[in-house]
Amino acid sequence: MRNSVRVAFVDDHPVLLKGMSAVFSCEPGLEIVAEGGSADAALEIVEQQLPDVLITDLSMPGNVFGAIAEISRNWPSTRVIVFTAFSSLDSVLKALDAGATGFVLKGGRVEEVVEAVEAVMRSELYITQQYAGQVLGGLRSREARAHLSKAIRLSMREKQIVAHLMQARTNREIASELLISEKTVKYYMSGLMTKLNARNRLEVVFAAQKNGCLDS
Repeated sequence: MRNSVRVAFVDDHPVLLKGMSAVFSCEPGLEIVAEGGSADAALEIVEQQLPDVLITDLSMPGNVFGAIAEISRNWPSTRVIVFTAFSSLDSVLKALDAGATGFVLKGGRVEEVVEAVEAVMRSELYITQQYAGQVLGGLRSREARAHLSKAIRLSMREKQIVAHLMQARTNREIASELLISEKTVKYYMSGLMTKLNARNRLEVVFAAQKNGCLDS
């Protein structure tokens, strides 16, 4: 991980907020640049400080999922990690679909949050270790109910976009890499979700892998 990763924390529990900031302040290569306690505060922090990573809870005042989506859309260089006690599968998928690239459950090892920061800074998707199996299991269950029995063929451009999704790239980043407009990326994303019977970016990736759409 590169030196001086600028991290911001947003949580409406002051004790936890101060505790996590204190722990992270002792981590080499990490710099705590801001703290907040609401979805609105998260947006203000990102706009003013532009941290490399924003670590946010889900249970706090304001529209947190909306804030994550706005950050992903307007400040894609800021990676969002959800650090929460909410463990429902829908919460994970909703957060990832909004643009978060990390999901860590509270109550685990503090080191796991550091691992998540390192992962998202490498443009990787990180899901808390003790919950990753449940997330994958839930996705498989949904895929089974969708009855994706016939072969699905993806165009070369669709395969390229799925490959970038596997690297947790945002629509803007994909557009820049492929030299196309962000509107065109959204068009292909809509087509992929329809073709693969997927509701979000993560389901697109798993459905494409499950059906062998990336093999040829």
